[in-house]
Amino acid sequence: MNDKIKLGISSCLLGQNVRYDGSHQLDHYLHDTLGQFVDWVPVCPEVECGLPVPREAMRLVGDSGSPRLVTQRTGIDHTERMLGWAEKRLVALEKERLCGFIFKIKSPSSGMRDVKVYKGTGVGMGGVGIWAREFMRHFPLVPVEDDGRFHDPGLRENFIERIFIFHRWQEYAYNDGSMRGLVEFHTRHKLLLMAHSPKTLSELGALVARGKKMSPPALRDAYMRAMMEGLKLKATVQKNTNVLQHIAGYFKKLLSPEEKAELVEVVAHYHGGLVPLIVPITLLQHYVRKYQELYLMKQYYLNPHPLELLLRNHV
Repeated sequence: MNDKIKLGISSCLLGQNVRYDGSHQLDHYLHDTLGQFVDWVPVCPEVECGLPVPREAMRLVGDSGSPRLVTQRTGIDHTERMLGWAEKRLVALEKERLCGFIFKIKSPSSGMRDVKVYKGTGVGMGGVGIWAREFMRHFPLVPVEDDGRFHDPGLRENFIERIFIFHRWQEYAYNDGSMRGLVEFHTRHKLLLMAHSPKTLSELGALVARGKKMSPPALRDAYMRAMMEGLKLKATVQKNTNVLQHIAGYFKKLLSPEEKAELVEVVAHYHGGLVPLIVPITLLQHYVRKYQELYLMKQYYLNPHPLELLLRNHV
């Protein structure tokens, strides 16, 4: 892809000194590695809504479903200030065409999960930060993640796959939007979908097949909603193995007995946890190029994101 993906991110994760104590939480993978392929849109809700640096620490208080954002020592309620700012910021972000957002874990404003919520003398863990909640409500299809889950290679791979897919989808939706374009988009993502959710792949195939009976906007909306839900499911070793074997089937009449044996062995080694996914993928890419298998050359499963991100070296 020639243009960079645009992602929102909590400003502190890029090294900006905006936290309540004047510090930052620079994440080197996000800044140095993923940053090569991303145009960041940094957001610090607490600073942008008018609070100073440094400032009194805040926490979520009350009902976990609709908590208040309150300073820890003085008890000042900043909820309405945050919500008023968020409403305007979300409208501005619509113009950015974000393909994802990375939140700061457990922040009372930016945490997307497991934020502490205080009620009386008790403390719950199921809260969502005020800004994160409003963002996810306003942009329900945009992939989101937090920096804590980025340390899990499988979750990191899943999120990055989704942002690249969402970027391709936006390119299609804004520059094409045709039924023919949707068929092409679906076709090129079939094996990637198979690795996440065979059920979703089947449902989307049926949706595309009856697509001419729907209005184009309704069809695109239904397609992307179902696709993004299916892609949230992790591509497990078993599901990847099924896809690898499916791809290998395209070469059963082309490979020599020795090549077949090598391919079967490499896939088995991946299935057994002896080698990462990049090993069988690299071998299959070799055969795709060697035999010019056009259908497979177009499959994003074999090239879902830049090699420099080193994702398939770990899963």
